[in-house]
Amino acid sequence: MNTLKLAAAAIALSATPAFAQDAAPADATAESQVVAGATVYGPQGNAVGTIESVADGQAILNTGKHMVPLAVNMYGPGDNGPTITVTKAQLDGMVDAQIAEANTARDAALVEGAAVMTADNASLGTVLEIDGANVVIARGGDETNKVTLPREYLAMGETGLMARLTNEQIDQAMSAQADAGTAMEAGAE
Repeated sequence: MNTLKLAAAAIALSATPAFAQDAAPADATAESQVVAGATVYGPQGNAVGTIESVADGQAILNTGKHMVPLAVNMYGPGDNGPTITVTKAQLDGMVDAQIAEANTARDAALVEGAAVMTADNASLGTVLEIDGANVVIARGGDETNKVTLPREYLAMGETGLMARLTNEQIDQAMSAQADAGTAMEAGAE
């Protein structure tokens, strides 16, 4: 979700929410309208998306294309529900641009020998091979202990390449895959 922080900043700076407050009933507040299931409207009154969840001051807005975390205080009150200062097309465009920028940065850093950290900032290993959409990583630098991750499971973190998984999650997935393989072999006998 780090890639979406700029979209939130752009929404906050793109216009003042005064239009929404002027149109809202005097007793309406944005915070009371920002609830899971609420439809969010843009500056022209068109639906932007639906709030999926609200927690810790963040509301996850589902545009139908992206799940965008926005601070609760970025919403204004409206006659029909909470409002934001951008249209669905503008918000989706901002997120698309940020994803493209993040993918470009990731792909530039994704070279053989590059160190890869896990989501919880532990060492995963080094890039051994890039095979199209898959990246083979030598865990702990050991070329006999490999894991293959889809390219989209990697991102640029503060310290360089980062897997969007922890070592524990990778171990669990590999164990489940091995168990499934064993079960398939037993069924084939």
